[in-house]
Formats: sequence, structure tokens, C-alpha cells
Amino acid sequence: MQRWLATTAKRLLHCSNLPQKAKPRTHLPSSSFYHRWARASSSAINLRERLSRNPNDAIELFNKMVKSRPYPSIISFTKLLTSLVKLKRYDVVISLSKKMETLRIRNDLYTFNVLINCFCSCYQVSLALSLLGKMLKLGFEPDKVTLGSLVNGFCLRNRVSEAVDAAGLMSDMIKREISPNVITYSALVDAFVKNGKVLEAKELYEEMIRMSIYPDIVTYSSLINGLCMQDRVDEASEMFDLMVSRGCFPDVVSYNTLINGFCKAKRVEDGMRLFREMSERGLVSSTVTYNTLIQGFFEAGDVDMAQEVFSQMDSPDIWTYNILLGGLCDNGEVEKALVMFEDLQKSEMELDIVTYTTVINGMCKAGFGLANSSTFSSDGITGTLPSTPN
Repeated sequence: MQRWLATTAKRLLHCSNLPQKAKPRTHLPSSSFYHRWARASSSAINLRERLSRNPNDAIELFNKMVKSRPYPSIISFTKLLTSLVKLKRYDVVISLSKKMETLRIRNDLYTFNVLINCFCSCYQVSLALSLLGKMLKLGFEPDKVTLGSLVNGFCLRNRVSEAVDAAGLMSDMIKREISPNVITYSALVDAFVKNGKVLEAKELYEEMIRMSIYPDIVTYSSLINGLCMQDRVDEASEMFDLMVSRGCFPDVVSYNTLINGFCKAKRVEDGMRLFREMSERGLVSSTVTYNTLIQGFFEAGDVDMAQEVFSQMDSPDIWTYNILLGGLCDNGEVEKALVMFEDLQKSEMELDIVTYTTVINGMCKAGFGLANSSTFSSDGITGTLPSTPN
């Protein structure tokens, strides 16, 4: 572990801005200010809710804690830091942890885990690794939370080398008889998929099965997405069915992923089958679902079905209309596109540059002249098109 840690940390970044080890102060467990404050607050509002309303309360509370004698236990400090992490106030956590070290308030394993997770969430994996090294020197043995946070930190960077490092770290976990959980595996599977390493992702999935760690919806959705990205839509469909057979029921994201895969493969009818299945399962299709199918039908040349799907939508967005305008133009229905465009101008829908560019391209391809067209001269348009140079 220490050899791997040194190599990886050096490759990422040489970090020397963590405080050096100091002689620990002896702390007696106490129920001093923190506990009195927490009990007083619990009658009206819990700690996390209070801090979310005013994070500066955390600093005020911390300052009162470090003035009390003896200091509150490290458990009390860790609870405070944990509440701030949940609010994503990583900067405050790091600042307070440095003050704790200056005051020789010694961390325990849980505090180290909070800080490592904090650094990883800030994409500061090198600092997390430095802190892991310090943990080891102080005699703390990392647990599944420690190493799970590091694996997730590597995966957040979305680089092949980082995913490989995360895989190495997870292998080390297993050697040390620390069993990774489904969250750790899913993060690594997703990282490999995003880097085009679907084979490695599937191998991790098979390893999960061997270790009796049951994949969840995140694991399956990542694998389905990876297979679709490589145009292996039949395998993605098999993975989808396998997920259902194992009692892991797909959500809207899973359906959208596979529907998109079918549409990209020009198999829009298979996408529609899934669309109907979603409704039968009681899932409400999202705007993404409709947009994907509309675009799929347009790309397949089926304008009528694209418009039929559109007619079922409750809340089309500007991206929906951009797809409709582009699909109509690409399928020789420029006049219909112009009518829709003029209706949009009169509506409260905010048009974007894609809207204008789509219509201009459609008109140009169809041989329409822009000079004499009143399409872009309506007083109702916010922001007129710039004139083209002669």
C-alpha cells in the first residue's frame, strides 16, 4: 500500500502544504459546549438544518468548542465537519481541520475519512493521498470508507490513468481483506465506461458477481450506456433484461439510455417499444425521452411519427423545438418549419442561437433567399440577426 501510495502521489502532484505531524494533546471525552448547543438546537432544528441556513454558525460553534476546557471529544468535532461536508462546504472543512491540527487536536479514523472524502470531492486526490499516508504513519488502518472515497475521487477526474489507479487501489483493498461495496464498484465501472474501457467495466461487473456484491441501478445503467456508445445495442438490451431478471428495476435514466441506443442504431421502433413499456410500469417519460424519440424518427425519415410523439408532450423545451425545426428542414418540410418558427417568435419561448442557425441552414439548403424574407424581421424577436457582409 505505501509503495503504491508513494508512486501514485508523486505521479499526480507533489504536495507539501499539509501541516506536519505535531505532538498530540491528550483529550478527555466531554459533553461540553458542542453537546449543550446540539441538545438546545434539537428541540427546534437539527444541526445540519441550522448550518445550512447560516454556515457561519459552524465557525462560531467551532470557535466556542476550542475555547472550552477540556476540549470536546474528537467525535464532536467530527460531527461538525460531517455536517459541513453534507452541505458541500469543503473549504470550511479544510480550514477548520487545519486549525484543529494547529491546536494539536488529534484526528481519529472517522475524522480522517471525512477529510479524505472532502479532498476527493474537491478533485484534490493528491492531497487525499497525502492524508492517507499520514494516517498510515500514525498507525490508522484504512477501512472501506477510506478507500472507497479515494476510488471515487480518482473516478471523478474522468481520465484513463486515474481509472487505472482506482482499479489498483481497489485491488489493494481486496488484498487487505477490505471488501469494496457496490458504490465503490459502480464509481469505477462508470469511470471505465466514460473512458471507453467497456471491457474493463464488464470485467469489474463480473468480479462483483463473484464476490456476491449485487450491482445496483447505477452499475447497470453505466454498463448499458457503455455498450450503446460502442454500438453494441443488442448486448445493451441483454444487460437491460438481465437487470430486470435480477430484481433491479430500471428507472427513467436506464430507459432513456437504451432508447437512445436504439435510435442511434436506426431501430426507433424498438425505442418506441421501451417507451410504451415505461408507461406500463408507471414511469413518467421525461423531456429527454421524447426528444430522443422525435430525433430518432426524423433521422429515420418518419416525419409523421416524429410529430405524433411531439403531440404527446406536456412541456416541450427549446431543445425539442430545435429538433423539430431541424427534422422538418432535413426532411424537405421547410415551409412547416417556417410556420413553426413564426409561431415560436410570437410565443414566450426564448429562442437561442441553435434555433436561428437551424432555420437559416434549412432555408439555404432549400434555396430560399434571406434578403427578401420577412422571417427574421419581426419586431417581436429579441435580438435581430446581424447583417452579412457583401
